[in-house]
Amino acid sequence: TNPTKEETEYVDAIREDVAWLGFDTSGREFYASNYFKRLYHCAELLITANLAYVDSQDSDAMRATRGTLTASGKNSPFRTRTIEENLDLFRRMRAGEFIDGAHILRAKIDMAAPNMNLRDPVIYRIRHAHHHRTGDAWCIYPMYDFAHCVSDAIEGISHSLCTLEFTDHRPLYEWFLDRLAELEEFTRPLPQQIEFSRLNLTYVVLSKRKLIQLVTGGHVDGWNDPRLPTLKGARRRGFTPEGFKRFTDRIGVSKSDSLIDYSVLEDCMREDLNERAERRVAVLDPIKLVLTNYPDGQTEACFAPNHPHHAELGTREIPLARELWIEREDFMPEPVKGFFRLAPGKEVRLRYGYIIKCTGFDLDANEQVTCIYAEYDPETKSGTPGSESRKVKGNIHWLSCKHAVPAEIRLYDRLFAVPNPGAHREGDAPDLERDFLDDINPAAKNIQTGMVELALAQCEPE
Repeated sequence: TNPTKEETEYVDAIREDVAWLGFDTSGREFYASNYFKRLYHCAELLITANLAYVDSQDSDAMRATRGTLTASGKNSPFRTRTIEENLDLFRRMRAGEFIDGAHILRAKIDMAAPNMNLRDPVIYRIRHAHHHRTGDAWCIYPMYDFAHCVSDAIEGISHSLCTLEFTDHRPLYEWFLDRLAELEEFTRPLPQQIEFSRLNLTYVVLSKRKLIQLVTGGHVDGWNDPRLPTLKGARRRGFTPEGFKRFTDRIGVSKSDSLIDYSVLEDCMREDLNERAERRVAVLDPIKLVLTNYPDGQTEACFAPNHPHHAELGTREIPLARELWIEREDFMPEPVKGFFRLAPGKEVRLRYGYIIKCTGFDLDANEQVTCIYAEYDPETKSGTPGSESRKVKGNIHWLSCKHAVPAEIRLYDRLFAVPNPGAHREGDAPDLERDFLDDINPAAKNIQTGMVELALAQCEPE
């Protein structure tokens, strides 16, 4: 209903996101702009019933007469216009005779109402702007509170679900529909507005205004940045529609405001992916491991299940050779207590391969490990008879240097460094206003080069 705030690209994005979640919207897309004629007709009905009037005050004068939570407002000097005068002015507003802000149409309710939303709220305002669906056919547009309830009634909605900040708007929702029902525009039963708490997650912001700031300010890489709590961002991060459905089932619906820990969403995604995702190997921070007693130039196949719990998905071949990549963190020159991965003189199993024993390592001038040496036990290959007779505590993943493919790895952490960005903290002065942008996590995106198995090089993005 505000042509300056809506674009076709936003509509297309919503449609795409809903389809990705698995819902078919064919023939079930509804736009308030489809009802502009009916909304205008309803506004004229209110005028003819002396329930609405054209106000010619400027915004400053309106603000001055609106009152406060503890003081009543004052009637507009234009509130006593005749029905005929109001109807004439409203039709001239529709015809485009007046500039933006010259007049507005207000409901005639009660300027002394304790609920500020009932103090003669605006129904229509002049806005000479191109609308992405109706073009330049209209130069007056209904306000949200009016378009909301009337659109619900037109569509036959029984219950209109809103977040808690609309609780104080419900009396206005009901006032509009009750008056229009009395004027025989709609029949009872009328739609009912029901409120529930807004979803709030730690370490993110869900406010549209704040998300726009993040995008337009260059703090993130667009609306599909994996750090953003947008469906497009979540999709790029590897989140799934099924994971979101699991999440909404888990948190339920509440009337109480709450802050859901982001880890709950991550757990739901992890559970879903663990059940369905086929496995592939990546070494994020590779360091070379040389099997000194493995024949130079030889390659053999190891077989890894595509899913550890779904044998029907089959296996894939992972080549093993003399030189391998392993994770840097899987080796410690001087292991601490409880470290069961590779260390000098210690044994581990190469996942899907052999048991190996570390025999040495090289250091550079900065005392950093550059290469690790080990010997393999040819009698211990996974899947062969007797391979399980020897037990070791450590099990590490690996890739053949010759067959692995380099890949850019983007590691994403939480976008903000604190659970509630921009919120007051203990010790803050009462009048301190924190900027949520100050809480951005500078380490939320880390790009590095890793190695992945060949099968991943053949994958295409969605």
